[in-house]
Amino acid sequence: MINYWIALTLAAAVPSMSSPSGFSPDDSGTAVGGDRLVEVATSDRQWTGVAVSAAGRVFVNFPRWRDQVPVSVGELDGKGSVAPYPNEELNSWKAGDNPSTRFVCVQSVYVDRLDRLWILDPASPMLSGVVEGGAKLMRVDLATNKVELVHIFDETVAPPRSYLNDVRIDTASETAFITDSGLGAIVVVDLETGSARRLLDGHPSTKAEQTSVTIDGRPIPLVVNADGIALDQAGGWLYYQALTGRTMYRVPVAALLDTGQSAGELERKVERFAKSGVSDGLLYGPEGVYVSSVEDGAIKVVGADGSVKTLVRDPRIVWPDSFALGPYGAVWFTTSQIHLGPNPSSPYRVLKITPR
Repeated sequence: MINYWIALTLAAAVPSMSSPSGFSPDDSGTAVGGDRLVEVATSDRQWTGVAVSAAGRVFVNFPRWRDQVPVSVGELDGKGSVAPYPNEELNSWKAGDNPSTRFVCVQSVYVDRLDRLWILDPASPMLSGVVEGGAKLMRVDLATNKVELVHIFDETVAPPRSYLNDVRIDTASETAFITDSGLGAIVVVDLETGSARRLLDGHPSTKAEQTSVTIDGRPIPLVVNADGIALDQAGGWLYYQALTGRTMYRVPVAALLDTGQSAGELERKVERFAKSGVSDGLLYGPEGVYVSSVEDGAIKVVGADGSVKTLVRDPRIVWPDSFALGPYGAVWFTTSQIHLGPNPSSPYRVLKITPR
């Protein structure tokens, strides 16, 4: 399977792909919406996820895609420095350690509507396969900074070649929805009982499309299945799409929660929602479904009618990755610069889009 790691390796051998990258001016030759874009922090280490609490605390994660990853989950201070979170012990995993009690390869962090921090660990260091007993979803109480819940996923939920990618929490039903970008599926977890199901496993909506990802006129050789995910809790829809793809799908949350229906019945409820373009992350927010537009170096938004507009385009937006909704409607996101390999010429960034 061609995956992130192959893309990283091959990208490192393409010297002309230097940062800034993926930036295309609009017809006037200027960036779009630049007055709404604020740079929050930079790093010389590759992060993917960002989460923001109701009080404005900012958390980031660094996937173990390389040997030297001293911090898997960290909290940013007011100066942009990162401290291991919630403690150093959880961030201290090495081969041979108990993978259920340490962060192995964290891919995303998320703060839900009840202000709880969730940490998703696909446990696939170097994208080499799931470490047995390591794939998990953890919840941290932000008031005490203590882990209060851990769901360990066995091979029926996280097979060896899976890669659990992003998570959203339906606080009404206490359910987690997780994308598997390795094999293509939506994992649904009952957070009260711990039971988990793989749905739409191998369905066309969760699989990569026959398309190329192109940045600066150069194709990036990667195949990534269901990746970005967004939850409209009030409207009752879950949106998702493959990174290697240009189509956003949606499915009713009620259908995902219905344990009495067949796979075929669920599949018939999946809708093609928009031609959103290549995207690594999604977020449901004040202006619609936000899309991290990898090829265009932009953040776009999909409206209720499926129409797509560019919200912000800027030379600092180099492979926009994951989103977070912060206080006062600000939309935060990371840049992970995946296509540039291990040593890009510009730092990885956390940026936010201020509300209108």
